[in-house]
Amino acid sequence: MTSFPGSPRLVKGGIVLIDPGSSAITRVIALQYNPDTVTRTLQVQGFTGGTGGEANRSEALRLKGPPVETIKVDAELDATDQLELADGTATQVGIYPQLAALETIAYPTSAQLLANNALAQGGTLEIAPMETPLALFVGSKNRIVPVRITDFSVTEEAFDPSLNPVRAKVSLGLRVLSVDDLGFSHKGGSLYLIYQQQKEALVNRYRGAGLGALGIGGIP
Repeated sequence: MTSFPGSPRLVKGGIVLIDPGSSAITRVIALQYNPDTVTRTLQVQGFTGGTGGEANRSEALRLKGPPVETIKVDAELDATDQLELADGTATQVGIYPQLAALETIAYPTSAQLLANNALAQGGTLEIAPMETPLALFVGSKNRIVPVRITDFSVTEEAFDPSLNPVRAKVSLGLRVLSVDDLGFSHKGGSLYLIYQQQKEALVNRYRGAGLGALGIGGIP
């Protein structure tokens, strides 16, 4: 703990899982260390009304919807401090619990798998895909956005004498779920709208620049 009482409280990024039906929070996963970099990619959804997927000239400025946004986050997990304090969980299983909390977001539950297998064994012809909790990536109070994990990789770098991992790097690939994916009535859809509206509000705080900053006096 810092000896300086005026030190700001460290805010951590992480993932929150909520029940898609009741919106109840089912799990909060705080990243042990905030990532040094977060890479975001926006794929613009331009309108392609022409033949062969080509843009119609009369519709060149139209958009079909929000851009498809993807987020890449690299995080580190380390049980060194807990091992020095002889933390019971860390000494017994290392960082397995933290890894499991993240990894299982990408899994249907074993109960769902068993239930669907029972339906298949009973002769059910059509079995609905299994629904997972809604995942929210929380990067700050201005970045709370519904996502789906698209890829997950782990590099385990150190192990204890029982081969439990005690240090690892985790790479998360996330796809932002917009109103196009979830609809306007879904909890995730409303959270996405708030996310976009926060961006629009931040634009109003941008001071902008004059044409002189671009070396021109006007638009021809």
